[in-house]
Amino acid sequence: MRVAIVHDWLTGMRGGEKCLEVFCEIYPEADIFTLFHQPGSVSEAIERHRIYTSPLQRIPGARRRYRYMLPFMPTAVRMFSLREYDFILSSSHCVAKGARGGYGTYHLNYCHTPMRYAWSGYEDYLARLDGAAKWFFPRFVEYLRKWDNEANRGVHDFIANSHTVAERIRSYYGRQAEGLYPPVDTEFYRSRNERVSDYYLMVTAFAPYKRVDAAVEAFGGLGRPLKVVGEGQDFDRIRETGKSNVEFLGWQGDDTIRELYAGCRAFILPGEEDFGITPLEAQACGRPVLALGKGGALETVVGVNAQEYEAPLGFTPWNGAEGEEVAPTGMFFSSSEPKHIEEAVLAFEKIEHRFSPEAARRQAERFACENFKKAAAERFRQGWLNHREQLEKSGETY
Repeated sequence: MRVAIVHDWLTGMRGGEKCLEVFCEIYPEADIFTLFHQPGSVSEAIERHRIYTSPLQRIPGARRRYRYMLPFMPTAVRMFSLREYDFILSSSHCVAKGARGGYGTYHLNYCHTPMRYAWSGYEDYLARLDGAAKWFFPRFVEYLRKWDNEANRGVHDFIANSHTVAERIRSYYGRQAEGLYPPVDTEFYRSRNERVSDYYLMVTAFAPYKRVDAAVEAFGGLGRPLKVVGEGQDFDRIRETGKSNVEFLGWQGDDTIRELYAGCRAFILPGEEDFGITPLEAQACGRPVLALGKGGALETVVGVNAQEYEAPLGFTPWNGAEGEEVAPTGMFFSSSEPKHIEEAVLAFEKIEHRFSPEAARRQAERFACENFKKAAAERFRQGWLNHREQLEKSGETY
């Protein structure tokens, strides 16, 4: 069968692109359709495929300032010519699921989250605006929500990347979604030495919901060393607020990030994630995670409450065995307020010795790439077969 993989944009290797990398392994002959592509920004496994871009790619400066093209993205994704494909696999957190095939084309959406600007992150984005933008944004979001719900009708099956996202799909779209956790490269991400330094670490995009600003403020108050890897729309603003104990490293190569994971005292996750691969990469390198106790972190970190740190939460990850006891691999704080992050760091340092690298490593191995690849390939195959069977039962010609 002819397979088209539709991905929002290819501008860097983040969590969604690591899923896409596996999809490319499952379907090595698939064509990729994306709104924007910065050549060399993603892995060779992705780059070796035929990559088709939207007309937005040709707008001067669009590849660097693609987020400003959001009003035009719903129309652009519908312009892809996909009628000759048997199977559309869309990998989406924005508009990719709006792609359309021909009659009989099976469309499965692997959803990283429903469009954040329009749904779960709406209040956060609105709070950052003023003037005319604050007036315009709610009216634009009304259009986005209408388009997003209409686009759902072209999707036969949803797969969510976490329980958190599956619940959003049910709440916002009124659709059911199976869950399939994204992959973690546990073969690459592992500790190469036993030496741990005194710095804390973040690896993140500088987007509003990531709450990098809160972590930087908290560590400014604590005076503890914090290294921050990443770039994004808020980078310059947040860097200006950081004190001398906070080091902004920009984006780094995978080898450097692995060494930073392995050497950190603990990994910091201050925002609510849809899933969050970076905390698992840190755990694969044997390091504990201090995270906001909401969203995807509740599914990837076996947490202890910062406020009552003597007692584990008793949380067993979604893909753990029934009744299995899992050793804690991190600590949760109750909100992204800097004071709560500070409290969590101080509480962690009192019981730091209780977190073992072996427990963190075991937790990460539950999410290994090979497990994801096998499960994804089988779910995609079964979805395709079910679709064909339904067409045959209806008496329609494929």
